[in-house]
Amino acid sequence: MDKVFRFIVIVLALAGASHAEGFMSVLVRGRQHWPPEEVDRLYLSACSAVEREFGGTFHVHPKLTLILGADRNEVHFDSREIHLTKWDPYLFAQGVVIFAFEDLMPTDKRMLVARRALNWADSTVEVTAISK
Repeated sequence: MDKVFRFIVIVLALAGASHAEGFMSVLVRGRQHWPPEEVDRLYLSACSAVEREFGGTFHVHPKLTLILGADRNEVHFDSREIHLTKWDPYLFAQGVVIFAFEDLMPTDKRMLVARRALNWADSTVEVTAISK
């Protein structure tokens, strides 16, 4: 009984400490090699890079799923998944940047900015039209 309890405690501790503080999950198909520490480090680094470049004081930590062993390398926006045929740190970082950048401007804010752009376009008048 004591061995079972220790095993459960270890599994729970490892599960809680991994994958970028719960913002990301990893699904592995087949026998894929992937370094969990590097995945976490790259996730946090990509988020920080987007924050520094575009976000100012706004912090981004997009929830996403990394799927290793997929048929093709691609990003699925609706399900917020990064599909990789095998572990590739550069492609993973690109996917995280895409989702982090998308999270900088949520849908409601995007609609507000689009509406503002339409209003500005409608309020623009040619100088020649004013002089007539």
